[in-house]
Amino acid sequence: MDAFSTVIRVASHEQHTEAETSSFMSDLLGGRLGVDAYTRYTEQLWFVYRALEDAAESLRDDPVAGPFVQPELMRVAEIERDLAHLRGPDWRGSAVALPATRAYADRVAFCAAEWPGGYVAHHYTRYLGDLSGGQIIRDKAERTWGFERKGDGVRFYVFEAIGNPAAFKRTYRELLDAIGADDLEKQRIVDECKRAFDFNGAVFRELGAQFPLSA
Repeated sequence: MDAFSTVIRVASHEQHTEAETSSFMSDLLGGRLGVDAYTRYTEQLWFVYRALEDAAESLRDDPVAGPFVQPELMRVAEIERDLAHLRGPDWRGSAVALPATRAYADRVAFCAAEWPGGYVAHHYTRYLGDLSGGQIIRDKAERTWGFERKGDGVRFYVFEAIGNPAAFKRTYRELLDAIGADDLEKQRIVDECKRAFDFNGAVFRELGAQFPLSA
């Protein structure tokens, strides 16, 4: 039988690919969108990560979600530093969640409050993605808009407390493999992981509508 970390990765591959190859993300990574689109995307991440991290302390002792609550992963402070750089010190006054972002954050908050296994699905989808594919976005942002390497504007993607990302991801996958859940619950977590990628895709579609490329 395959390890759970393998099952969840393979089962969500289609949704993952669809989200990361959206027209908005393709245009952003292709350098066809301006820094304002990158800023708006970063703003949407803030709402989602607040939902993830506002609940983290209350889940620290939970037998299912608790092992995944690790301070070196926390991103909200870094996102806020990036937004202050991108928009100025008063950025909070103009921060607005897109409808898809609000639905995404609300689902994360619901899972955190009612279903620790679902919280793990969202935790996995976001943080492991940031440690992996997120580095492509960081590199593109630095080269396209001239941010200082690993400096303000891209702090979100810089995990200073994780010296060896590859080793950290292996340990994270071992936590998934050891999760305290039966087969039915594991399938529910897989389904929620797919749902998380669908939420991401919906956010990208709404961002794409805000930043269409001119013909």
